[in-house]
Amino acid sequence: MSFPLLTATAALPAIGAIATAAVPAAKRTAAKWLALLFSLATLALAITVLVRFDPDGDRYQLTESHSWIADFGVRYELGVDGIAVALIALTALLIPFIVLAGWHDADPLETGSRRWRPTQGFFALILAVEAMVIISFEATDVFLFYIFFEAMLIPMYFLIGGFGDRAHKDGEEKAATQRSYAAVKFLLYNLAGGLIMLAAVIGLYVVAGNFSLTEIAQARANGELEMATSTERWLFLGFFFAFAVKAPLWPLHTWLPNAMQESTAPVAVLITAVVDKVGTFAMLRFCLQLFPEASKWATPVILVLAVISIIYGALLAVGQRDIKRLIAYASISHFGFIVMGIFAMTSQGQSGATLYMVNHGISTAVLMLIAGFLISRRGSRLIADFGGVQKVAPVLAGTFLIGGLATLSLPGLAPFVSEFLVLVGTFTRYPVIGIIATLGIVLAALYTLVLYQRTMTGPVKPEVAAMPDLRVREIAVVAPLVVLLVFLGVYPKPVTDVVNPAVKQTLSDVQQKDPQPEVEAAK
Repeated sequence: MSFPLLTATAALPAIGAIATAAVPAAKRTAAKWLALLFSLATLALAITVLVRFDPDGDRYQLTESHSWIADFGVRYELGVDGIAVALIALTALLIPFIVLAGWHDADPLETGSRRWRPTQGFFALILAVEAMVIISFEATDVFLFYIFFEAMLIPMYFLIGGFGDRAHKDGEEKAATQRSYAAVKFLLYNLAGGLIMLAAVIGLYVVAGNFSLTEIAQARANGELEMATSTERWLFLGFFFAFAVKAPLWPLHTWLPNAMQESTAPVAVLITAVVDKVGTFAMLRFCLQLFPEASKWATPVILVLAVISIIYGALLAVGQRDIKRLIAYASISHFGFIVMGIFAMTSQGQSGATLYMVNHGISTAVLMLIAGFLISRRGSRLIADFGGVQKVAPVLAGTFLIGGLATLSLPGLAPFVSEFLVLVGTFTRYPVIGIIATLGIVLAALYTLVLYQRTMTGPVKPEVAAMPDLRVREIAVVAPLVVLLVFLGVYPKPVTDVVNPAVKQTLSDVQQKDPQPEVEAAK
């Protein structure tokens, strides 16, 4: 029996969560180091998965399958394709930086505060989320996926509601109320999507007789499983609705700005760079494979929603006064690009969308973590409370600029390649949609450069005159991510080589081929 590498990769952070939570309350520093150690060990296993995965091999590799609830056909079934491998690597890469960036975010509040922060709980919850996200990427049993797709809401609820941002000027009591509101809104939106998906999961079992993604997809491809058109469309909508909430896609996005605004910066990164990727990943893995005809039927409407997300998110980002809310609306715009690339039904679009998931995770982590360091120094999230920071903290300002330039997809930085592929892939099949979506690039330049100008340039405000530059721990957090942004911007081949075979197989599932160019290339 071979070593269950996929199980180990998901189980290790879960064990780390339990071990970290069990550390005595007086040993806060030990809990931090333990969480960091487990996150690094998980990264080592994720790298092992990446190394052992053969892009030219079987579609699902490192598979594991064991009977779980036999009476209902539920199996503990895992397997990874190139898309899953890339996102597992992204998740495992970001968690150590999230832990390190949040090193003091759960320290006890000032003397006399009525709120007590369990430091161990903060880091244990982060590791718990990591475990659930990784197994969601690995699961090839629909019911197993659903369990962890929903279960990750619980630790996220407590991270948002219990460990919020300290940059509040309205008093601790009002701040706690706002955090609770954001956490409940996050939970209710995602639970509503999950309940609708549960009905679709049950419906899929009634039709197919089991929950195995590979068996159902194979039976559909061989003509052994027929679904009525209306049945397939209803089931598709049930799955897609839940994934669109998680993604987040307009108009199901409104929970995200509140959640990111009230969270600490590392938790905000966990939300948008890690957890939300489960939604777009699931569109590729489940919607397109299980319901190919319904996916093509819904494509025009989904593309319109994606373009609205791109433009709407960017426009609202331009008008924000709060740094975190600006980054949140920028992320809504970026997720619009990802969804557009998925449903463009071209190899360039889907490769770009998958690459965008990875690159957006890295670029958002850089921008949000630097914003978190900036906010913690000033004690305010309002853009108007800053000015002239680059004169007193040039390293902080420089890394903030790099994160912002990556957000607007500057050539030479990682997001440019993915955004270009998405636009090219969309334009070849839906030129009008592709043209309208380019407006998002213009707006991204506007909100990013205005944010940098208002916070970093101009006269030095008295409140930031004594602001310290990045410390060693903070440089250790952002420097490797900045290097990755540049490396993948210049040489994205390591990621595209892994994901492209899986993209081609996904296109084959929906029986789509790339449109032929109108003019043949010269030979």
